[in-house]
Amino acid sequence: MSEPMNNQEVLDPELSDTEEASTIERCLTFESGGLILYISTKHVIEIINNHTITTLPLMPPFIKGIINLRGQILPVVDIQLRMGKEGSEFSSNTCIIVLDIDSISLGIIVDSVRQVIDIDLSNVRPIPLKNQQKLLDGMVTMEDGSVFMSIDCQALSSPQF
Repeated sequence: MSEPMNNQEVLDPELSDTEEASTIERCLTFESGGLILYISTKHVIEIINNHTITTLPLMPPFIKGIINLRGQILPVVDIQLRMGKEGSEFSSNTCIIVLDIDSISLGIIVDSVRQVIDIDLSNVRPIPLKNQQKLLDGMVTMEDGSVFMSIDCQALSSPQF
């Protein structure tokens, strides 16, 4: 009978560690339009540079076109235009982050990629603006005082764009 109690004692700390770890998420941080944004790494497939974007007629301005990535055709969204900001000129740091959101693949153009960090999701707060960006769904203040904004993956991948 002592064995089940020992197993139970072993399982309880693991469960509490799992619950605690579930609020921490690995996120890719990047810059776009003067903002520092982040998205969960579970959605990130790869980061590419210098890829030719084929423009398409009759598309909203924030859909820059499509790319052919190893035989897969992906729409490419300019995140700045999608947030209602002015677009900026491409630089040597400009890249496309290829995402998979609920089996929908797409690329987003960003000014630069920063790093992968762990973000405690329990610290994410709503954006305190009356006219919240439809694409942003939260913000977190880091220990150094910098503020990172969260991308709403469902809004980004919605067919309404």
